[in-house]
Amino acid sequence: MSSNLPRGGFAEGKRGKEEKVNSRKRMMSKLRINLACGDYDRTRALREGVVKVEGIDLNYIALKPEEIFWRMFQHEEFNASELSMSGYMVERSRGVHRFTALPVFPSRMFRHSCIYVNSESGVKEPEDLKGKAVGVPEYHMTAALWVRGLLQHEYGVKPSDVIWRTGGQEQPGRKERIELRLPPEIVVEPLSEHETLNGMLETGEIPALISPRMPAAMTKNDPRVKRLFPNYRELEEQYYKKTKLFPIMHTVVVKESVWAENPWAVRSLYNAFREAKDLCLKEMAETGVLKYSIPWLIPEIEREREIFGKDLWPYGLEANRHAIEKMMQFSYEQGLAEKILPVEELFARETWDDFKV
Repeated sequence: MSSNLPRGGFAEGKRGKEEKVNSRKRMMSKLRINLACGDYDRTRALREGVVKVEGIDLNYIALKPEEIFWRMFQHEEFNASELSMSGYMVERSRGVHRFTALPVFPSRMFRHSCIYVNSESGVKEPEDLKGKAVGVPEYHMTAALWVRGLLQHEYGVKPSDVIWRTGGQEQPGRKERIELRLPPEIVVEPLSEHETLNGMLETGEIPALISPRMPAAMTKNDPRVKRLFPNYRELEEQYYKKTKLFPIMHTVVVKESVWAENPWAVRSLYNAFREAKDLCLKEMAETGVLKYSIPWLIPEIEREREIFGKDLWPYGLEANRHAIEKMMQFSYEQGLAEKILPVEELFARETWDDFKV
């Protein structure tokens, strides 16, 4: 008995149906995004899945920022990540477009508090740093960018006025995450493979250290190490009232390839980050005394709202244009950025504005 079906017809027909089903499933599945980001209160709703990202299956990988930055700059390991704002601006100014940023800033901090000095070095005022060696883990790091801008524009100490010693703060061997291409008047001298910034600050081999992390000597109350500005809270409030700058440290980026293939995804991520942050601020004000171990949290929130307004932690391009433009200026002045870019060239165009009904 003959058949009109080709050899293997039933099996091939079954495979064809399965391929169609799998194709439909792929069309209905969400875009998988591996996001590396710090564990912040303002992003925790994303990490815990309380806030969903429209159209995206988000894998939130919580890591320390230093590890994230190294792995992203060196190996591009993640689809999206938190990233050093300074490092990102330097790459963009050089025409390197590996990543595209969202106007999301998970880390911001005033930096008067992160200048440490050896009490026997004779450094008592910012002006005393001229001609001295100043330690910093990496010259390009964002905390140092803001401190150098502060020293130059508020106290007249230019980046070329000091010698910059770079290396590991507590562990020897730390390297710059990005290549430095500095003008000759700015001198950067890496530590040896066996030296640490904390150790040299303790002994007075360097009279000062700029670091976002408190050095070990400070945490163990070594009398040889103190802050340059012990009244940093007062000075930081004055700085904000004068300049309206709340220093941005980190942004969030997606790989350029992810953005090119899925332009809608950057807006979904941006909306979700904003929702998580707004939820955090709302809960902090309403139930903070129940969630956080800070006795006078509510008075502190009220005090800060008097200074900053209702949104203590703004996202978005326009709300941060002034701070970003100032960062770009500082980066260029300090020999990092090769040119000053318009703010819009740093962020995905889908996040420049908002839909309104």
